[in-house]
Parts: sequence; C-alpha cells; structure tokens
Amino acid sequence: MNEGNGVTLAKVVEAKKFSGTPGQIRQQRVERIGAISISALAAVWMLVNLIKAPEQFAQVAISGLRNGLIYALIALGYTLVYGIIELINFAHGDLFMLSAVFSSFFITYWMGADQSNGYGWFAFGLCLIAVMVFGAVINVLIERLAYRRLRHAPRLAPLITAVGMSFLLNFIGLKWNGSTPRQWPTVIPSGDIYIGEIRISMITIWLFLVGFPLLLALNYLVTNTKQGKAMRATSQDRDASTLMGINVNKTIAFTFALGGAMAGAAGLLYQQSIGTTSYNLGFQLGLIAFTSAVLGGIGNLWGAVVGGLLIGLIQGLNDGLPIAFGQAWSQSVVFTILIIILVFKPAGLLGKAVTEKV
Repeated sequence: MNEGNGVTLAKVVEAKKFSGTPGQIRQQRVERIGAISISALAAVWMLVNLIKAPEQFAQVAISGLRNGLIYALIALGYTLVYGIIELINFAHGDLFMLSAVFSSFFITYWMGADQSNGYGWFAFGLCLIAVMVFGAVINVLIERLAYRRLRHAPRLAPLITAVGMSFLLNFIGLKWNGSTPRQWPTVIPSGDIYIGEIRISMITIWLFLVGFPLLLALNYLVTNTKQGKAMRATSQDRDASTLMGINVNKTIAFTFALGGAMAGAAGLLYQQSIGTTSYNLGFQLGLIAFTSAVLGGIGNLWGAVVGGLLIGLIQGLNDGLPIAFGQAWSQSVVFTILIIILVFKPAGLLGKAVTEKV
C-alpha cells in the first residue's frame, strides 16, 4: 500500500517537473550548464584580478560602466523597435552618430559655447532637449518613409531597407562631419574627485546624472502610462490592438520617436565625454549596442540596460586589468560573448524563448 503510494507520488513529482519535450529539457540543461560554466570562469577571472590589483580593478570598472551607460541608451532604440515590429534597425547606430555631430555643431557653432561655465551648462541643457527632438524626428521620418510600407512584406525586405538607411545616414554624416575625426570642446564640468586612490572624473558623474533619469523615465513611460500600454499591446498583437481602438501606426511611430530620442541623448553624452566625432562612429558603437541588446534579451527594456552595462564593464575590465587579453582584443572579446550567448541562450539574459506557431 505504502509502496504503491510512493510510486504514485514519484509519478506526480515527475509530472510536475516535466516542463517540455525531451528535446526542450535537454536544451534547458545545456543552457544551464553553459551559463554556470561561463559565469564560473568570469568570476574566477575577476576575483584573481581583484586580489592582484584592487584599485586598478575599481578604476577600470567605473570607466567601463560609463561606456556601458552610453551603450545602454543606444541599445534601447534597437530593443524598442524590435519589440514592436521585430525589425533590426541597422540605421540606429548611424542615427546616434548624426546626433553626436548635431550636438557638436549645436553647442560649439550655433550656441557659441566652448568652455565649462554657466553659459556652457545652459547650452548643454538646451542641446539635450534639441538633440532628443532631432533624433526622434529623424527616426519617425525613417519609419514613415522607409519601413511602414514594408510592414507586411517578407522580413528580408525591411532588413535590407534598414541597411540601406544606414548607408544613407552614414553618407550624410560623412558630408556633415568630414572624412576625418574632429575634436570638439566639452562644456560640462571637468575635474576629478577621489575616493581613496580611486579617481572618478566629473564627466562620468554627469553622464550618470543625465543618463539614469532618462532610463527611469523611459521605463515609467512604457510600464505605467496609457501610451506605454498601447505599445505593449501592439507588440503582442497588432490586429487585436486595432480592434481595441489603438492607433497602431501612431503607436509604432511613437516607439521610433522614443528610440530616436534615446539615441540623441547618447550622441550628446558621447560627444561630451569623448570630445570626438567621426562619420563611421555609428558602425562600431551601433554593433556593440546591438550586441548589448541581444545579450540582455532583445525586446526587453531592462535587458538592453543590463546588457549595455555588462558589455561596457567587460570591455573596461578587459582593456585595463593586468590579467586580460588587452585593448587590441576588445572587439573580439565583445563579439565572442555575443556568439556564446546566441549558442547557449538565444533569448538573452532577461529574454523569453518564443516558439513560432506553424
């Protein structure tokens, strides 16, 4: 009697544990083992470096997180657009580049500010608003003129169109900025503060003071407002959203505007922190930001933020730690991470696997 109850109980437990086909369970085990192995290797590597050079570790981690914040702002544009129309907008990196060039001209030539003083800070604040509007308008125009008509076309058509838009924006950047990198003055407060032996630049602090409120505001808008609910409903089912009275075209255009505004803010912060603009800037940083979006789980808002910060941190640690591949291998390390993530966890760190119905 008891043995029979035990067998029955075991079957019930086994049935509760079962959460997919044998192939899916095997895939979950492979993903879990892969994630644990990679995490263990990364933890050992960071621990050894932390013990060997703790101050250097903290210094390069701060620099890496600063770059990661810019990656996160750009990655949000990729993930917002993919989340609502499942398009990888390859033109987004070049929109970021154009925003950096726009910011340089706005502050230096149009406002005539080239020093960190009251007028320079005023120019920076005004430029933040202007460049976000600039990015939003350009992105909405791209959606209206290039992508909207291809919304029901095979996926390859809008993808190729996105590549074409990337080349177009790149050419505009080439004519606007010139073929060589240009140096620009920065107007946000400079200088350093010290915590023990660790130096933190004021530019890094300003980047976080501007960047994080933008991330929080975007998250609030998407999760707590009527327009945000419309965005989430449209991303799940466009036809049902239309039946519920949601204007799908306006909602998608609004999403592109948000992504463009984030790219605009990232362009300004990059220009002020690095002080250099180049027409091919969007290619490299756009790819890194796209990698960040995939790492975090493309389509997931906080996934893009986590992915961006992680990529920036890993890049910073790899470039500056005593036991690491070094700056020459920086890009290789970033894209190796992308390949590993796609192999072991295609949905990304915070993404959810979706099965397409046939």
